[in-house]
Amino acid sequence: MESDKTHISVLLAEAIDGLDIDPSGCYIDCTFGRGGHSSLILSKLSEQGRLIAIDRDPSAITAAEKFQDDKRFLIEHQGFANLADIAEKHNLVGKVNGILLDLGVSSPQLDEAERGFSFMKDGPLDMRMDTSRGQTAEQWLAVADVEDITWVLRNFGEEKHAWRIANAIVDARVETPFTRTSQLAKLIKTTAPQREIKKHPATRSFQAIRMYINSELEQIEKVLAASLSVLAEDGRLVVISFHSLEDRLVKQFMKKHSQGKKVPRGLMITEEELNKGKKLELIGRKLKPSKSEVEINVRSRSSVLRIAKRLPHIDE
Repeated sequence: MESDKTHISVLLAEAIDGLDIDPSGCYIDCTFGRGGHSSLILSKLSEQGRLIAIDRDPSAITAAEKFQDDKRFLIEHQGFANLADIAEKHNLVGKVNGILLDLGVSSPQLDEAERGFSFMKDGPLDMRMDTSRGQTAEQWLAVADVEDITWVLRNFGEEKHAWRIANAIVDARVETPFTRTSQLAKLIKTTAPQREIKKHPATRSFQAIRMYINSELEQIEKVLAASLSVLAEDGRLVVISFHSLEDRLVKQFMKKHSQGKKVPRGLMITEEELNKGKKLELIGRKLKPSKSEVEINVRSRSSVLRIAKRLPHIDE
């Protein structure tokens, strides 16, 4: 995610430090956004270095044109769930020195009303990160039943009033279909009790619908799994998450692959045998933005950075 005015990427220095960049190495920025992380990575690469960026947002692809004359850089207009295919396409399986993931929705996406991500600005109910394909939030809300809407709000937004909101949506759309973000935000505000003084009642629902429309958690699971085969030995996996569902997936993935083989208690086994199948080593503890960064960019307050290193590809 990037700041709302200057587009300074969250945890920028910490993320790039976490990559432990080799000037002649190869890196993949899985979430190009407006190029904040990519710019800093390129500044640390020599002429032999290489950076591949990925983004499914057409606006990000346009923003990447500023690097079009840099022979070290190229960008793929795809979702990062296709990481394995992209690495294979460029003959980089097992050769990448670092992978960066900056999850969630970016500030430019939130700030552009026509994208439909924000309940604070009126715009069409789109919510697609890739506006060139897929179902919009408007299209889904027009046909989804109460059970499906409830499930999405509860599971992706952790919304306690999911069933009440879902019923209100289905009842209201009979007379007036939902086409604008302001319509949906107003209905949620009048339907669900306001629990948190500093949080708009529609926050969780908008997050949930966006995550569902873009298959965000499924995308994260796929890219994390692919990272194991794409990273070279000692290659770094750096992930910035913005809410608990994302961070839980990342934490559990890194923990699972940083542990050795599970054996019954009391069984005599060598350390070498115990560590077989161990694929990652955790680097440090999770990092949070500094107080000064949060003061400059309030949207950074929920961010969490985790880092892991790829261990040798042995006995996998």
